Formats: sequence, structure tokens, C-alpha cells
Amino acid sequence: MYVGVDCGTQGTKVVVLDPEREVILGEGYAPHALISDANGRREQHPDWWTQAFVDSYRQALERSGVNSRHIRAIGVSGQQHGLVALDSHGEVIRPAKLWCDTETAPQNAALLDQMGGEQGSLELLGLTLATGYTLSKLLWLRQHEPDAFQRIAHILLPHDYLNYWLTGEIAAEYGDSSGTGYFDIRARRWVPEALELIAPDGRLVSALPPLLQAQQPVGKVSPAIARLLGLSDNVLVASGGGDNMMGAIGTGNIDEGVVTLSLGTSGALYAHSNRPPKQGHPSLAAFCSSSDGWLPLICTMNLTAVVNQVRGLFGYDLDRFNQEAAQAPIGSQGVTLLPFLNGERVPPLPDATGSLLGLNMQNLQPANVCRAALEGVTFGLRYGLDLLRTSGIHCQEIRLIGGGSKSRLWRQMVADMMNARVICPQVGESAALGGAIQAAWCDAHAQGDGIRLHDLCRRFVKLDEGAAVSPTREAVETYENAYKLYRTRLTTIHPIT
Repeated sequence: MYVGVDCGTQGTKVVVLDPEREVILGEGYAPHALISDANGRREQHPDWWTQAFVDSYRQALERSGVNSRHIRAIGVSGQQHGLVALDSHGEVIRPAKLWCDTETAPQNAALLDQMGGEQGSLELLGLTLATGYTLSKLLWLRQHEPDAFQRIAHILLPHDYLNYWLTGEIAAEYGDSSGTGYFDIRARRWVPEALELIAPDGRLVSALPPLLQAQQPVGKVSPAIARLLGLSDNVLVASGGGDNMMGAIGTGNIDEGVVTLSLGTSGALYAHSNRPPKQGHPSLAAFCSSSDGWLPLICTMNLTAVVNQVRGLFGYDLDRFNQEAAQAPIGSQGVTLLPFLNGERVPPLPDATGSLLGLNMQNLQPANVCRAALEGVTFGLRYGLDLLRTSGIHCQEIRLIGGGSKSRLWRQMVADMMNARVICPQVGESAALGGAIQAAWCDAHAQGDGIRLHDLCRRFVKLDEGAAVSPTREAVETYENAYKLYRTRLTTIHPIT
């Protein structure tokens, strides 16, 4: 049996995969708290992740009916970009600043300027440094908590930290490392020059973990954690990866032509590429994949949380919200929501706030506002898909994941707005499934079995044809007009290119 873990912003999910029957036997979930301030601070204690890991693991194991001694390997997916700083004793120094933390926007701007702007960043890293990447968090720490900064001995990402907790080994892999701001996505190596902008003495460079390839395990579960989880002594821990990289594996997005779209706390669009991407739009992050390729990606910071905020505003449950949104026409009778309640990454607007535009006496109705919330966050993803297409990515099919994918109204909206067929994987927890698949891959390689990741994805990733939707020509045309209005209003308030 193989265990897949996804440590996200809202909670940790665990799945148990039976490779012989090719099914998920059990799932578990435990929530995380969030440290959140109006200045953009978003942090979590890594101890919350490990406790959620244990709780969700035990749930999944109980529901699966599997003897824990039958587990062979574990694969961990984690929220990207977070900073976990350890001291020389391997202890966490302070709460981890997360991907959605925008308190570090001034530090990001200063570092980008030191690199020579967007062009300099592209030349150094192969992508444009963005607010939320790990590098700016290190500069923030040096400026605001110098004593904590001086104690840094190891710099880890969230999934790296869980691997360390499991094994006692410190390591990183190419995919998740791509989003740090001190990694060259073309050469697949750390970039000391980026860290030396913060610490010229090289002390941060010496805190970097060694890099692994995707099919390499970090190590074996330590005896103490094996006892805690009831595991045998030889359970492998795979290299793991960022949630988007593991989501790509969990949706079978390891060949060109498929786009994965995530409707979760954040929104993400990504597609596999066999070649290092060309330098393109600065908002397009050309990360490495965790499958020995590349994963050009865009991420929006405002998605289901915005929809839930609007739903709560009217006191609607989910069914009532969907009913109201379905009553409104495409374009919400001219109501447009710019949904930047938490700043935004794509387009790059870290200090932006939300705006509700186009209101008049006729269209100020709950149904229009509800639909405008869905349309506003989805238009941001359409903006990202346009960037992917401009960079040469072909979108034959969108594989939709995340909590929002359960809504047929939203699925059809994505199909019509993106003008592409939409289908959902049968297993909704795609990042956790991706972790389990990668665990099976690492285990096979450790045994000298040269099985390909493609073969494993074909076996374990199953699509729900019954939930598939295709675009309708009339809706595509209507959405095109609504999207043009969105772009006009967006650029009027927030000039972007």
C-alpha cells in the first residue's frame, strides 16, 4: 500500500492507495488554523501540520481497513513557497510564512530591483520573482526579526519539512524548489547569487538542502515516527513536491496537451512541457515539474475564499448560493467583481483590494452578485490561460480539481469561458493521489524496477466521464464579451500589461 499526503493551507489530506486494485481505500482530513493580519501576514506553525498529518493518517488508515505494516512508501505534497527556518538543532525557529503572505511585498520589490527588474530576474532564475516566493520572506525576517534570522541553519519548504519530520533527513527536489526565488529552473540548481543579495557572507547558501530527482526517495521513516504511525522499519519517503506538481501527477498531467485547473483556496493553471520554457510573460511561472519535466503555471490568490465570503454575506448555504448564481445570466447583467480580497499574484497586484463595479438600480440583486463572484475569480484564471496559450501551450482538455469542481454550474462556466472540454478526475484529492503515485514510483526505482511514471498514472488516474462538460458556442461568445468588459474594468482601476 502507498500513502499520499497533501498539506495545504486549510488542512492536511491523506489517502491510502491499493496498487493491485487501483483504488483509494481510505481518506482522512484534519484542518489547520491560520495566523492572519490585515497587513497581509499569513502564517502557520509547522507543529500544526505534523499533528494534522497524524490525525488525517489515522482516519485514512481506519477507513481503509489496511494494516499499517503493509504500507511501503509515503509521498508528501505541500503548499508551495512557505519558509520553514530551522536552527542548528533542527528546531523550528518561528511560524512559517506561507505562499499567500503579502506582508513581504516591499521586500520582493526591493529584491526584484536588485536583480535588475523583470528581465534581470528572468536571466538569473528563468522566471520573474513574485511576492509570495520564499526569497522575500528571508529578507523580511532579516529586517524584522534579526535574532531569528541569525539562528537559521536550514531553509526548508513545507513539504521538505514534513519529509524531515518523517525521516530526519534534510533534502529538496526540483519542482517545489522552483518557487523559492533562488533556484534556476533551466539548469535545475540553486542560485547562490540570489541569497547573497540578503546575506553576502554566504550563510544562507550553506543552509540550503541537497537536491533530489523526482524518483529519488528522501530516506526511510525514522524509528520514532514509525512507532508513532505503526509502520514497519523500512518504509520509504518519496521526494514529494509542491501541491501543484503533485496535482499534475494526480491528474495525469505529465504529457503535453492537458491543462490542470484547480478551483481551491487559490486558483492554479498548469500544463506539462518536455522542454525548458522560453522566457515569456513575467506572470507565467515556468516551474520544474516533479516528473522530470517542466510545469508552466499561473496562480491566483483569490478563489473559493472569495466565493464563500460573498455566500456568507447573504447568509446562503452552498445550494442556495448556486441556485441564485444560476438564475443570473452570463455577465451578471453588467455586474463585475474584481475579487482581490487578498491582493493578487496574477495579475501582479499584491496591494490590490476588491471592487464591485457596474451596479445600477436594475442589476443590484443577490443573484447577479453571486454569479459575479464566480465569474470574477474565473476570469482571473482565463487571464492566466491566455498567458499559457500565448507561450505556446496547447489546451485540448482541462482537468478540473479542487472543491469548486463539484459544482456543475462552475464546471460549465469554466468550459464556456475557456472554450475547452472540462473533465474531473474520479479522485478529488489529486495532490494527495499524486503523492501516493510518486511514492509507488520511488519504491519501484528503489527495487530496481524501471517502471515509468506514465504507466502508473495510466493505472491510477481515472477520469469521471459522467461529469465531463463541453463548451457551447453561444455561451462561449457571450462570455467573450463579458471577459472583455472585465479586462476593461480591470485595467481602468489597475493598469496592467
